[in-house]
Amino acid sequence: MTLPRTAADVLSEHVMFEVESIDRMYLNVYVPELQRVGQVVGFLTWHRGFEIASTALVAPMSKDFVEGISRYALAHEVPLIDFVKGQRKDDVMHEHLARFDQPEGVLFIGRAQEKARIFRTEKRRNPTTGATYPWIVPATAMVNHFYFYAVDDDFGPFFLKFCSYFPYTARLCINGNEYAKRQATKAGIDFTPLDNGFAAVSDVAGVQAICDGLTEPVIDALLRKALARLPHPYSPADRDAGYRYEVSVLQGRVLLDPDARQARLRADLLRTDDPGQPRHRPILIRSASSSTGKSAATPPGCSAPGSRLRRAKQARARWPTRRRSGR
Repeated sequence: MTLPRTAADVLSEHVMFEVESIDRMYLNVYVPELQRVGQVVGFLTWHRGFEIASTALVAPMSKDFVEGISRYALAHEVPLIDFVKGQRKDDVMHEHLARFDQPEGVLFIGRAQEKARIFRTEKRRNPTTGATYPWIVPATAMVNHFYFYAVDDDFGPFFLKFCSYFPYTARLCINGNEYAKRQATKAGIDFTPLDNGFAAVSDVAGVQAICDGLTEPVIDALLRKALARLPHPYSPADRDAGYRYEVSVLQGRVLLDPDARQARLRADLLRTDDPGQPRHRPILIRSASSSTGKSAATPPGCSAPGSRLRRAKQARARWPTRRRSGR
């Protein structure tokens, strides 16, 4: 009698090597001190010195940021394009990447209207005097977002997406496999690449050490490098006052790459249009260089500061085969 065998049983007999790495990771980039209404009021009155608190007062700030993006694109000869509905952003990226011949730089800037969590001001009336006054409330709105698709010498292709409306929350998307390939090349390790992994490597331990080296400080350093080079919505005075970006893991995947055959079978399951599927428990990455000593507000969907990136690396999840179309 022959017992039925699973695909995992069959594949386990043909494993040549095993490497665990972060696959795609989608990170939340936010200002902890601007997550609540009271903090926004403090930014406008205490820090900026306005007598009243109204989000209309940050309109010049938003205008300067958007104009700064246009100036950057013109000065660096970077294409500024508008994404159209139904267009695959990855396809546009690969078209520009195929023509890019520099070790690092911005490929193009994409603009798209997407829903964002913002703050808006509504008019309220004093029930006693009848006088009106502005009142800031959290809300959502469809606003322009700017995608900076770029190539880094250490990470390879990545993108940083900014919301054009206060408080200018951003998203950072990286690919751990591309990072591992770049670092393996620099270390002189021979390998046969797959689209999203390795088919063969000459030094398995060396590649695993590279994957293990993709830690919180390394990811944070990429963000700081990008923020230093790209248009920034907050002035140096804002940043000196503690209004600085922090980064946390919003969504991520861990890929176990046992051998060429299994990696190819997993490719269609792991590669989706949404770099954040499936969802993991978010993990906050703390930056020692940007710590203000204040009690930082954790943004919606992100975990407390005590979490660690290694939880994602140690995850052993059974990935769903269904793809989600929403972003």
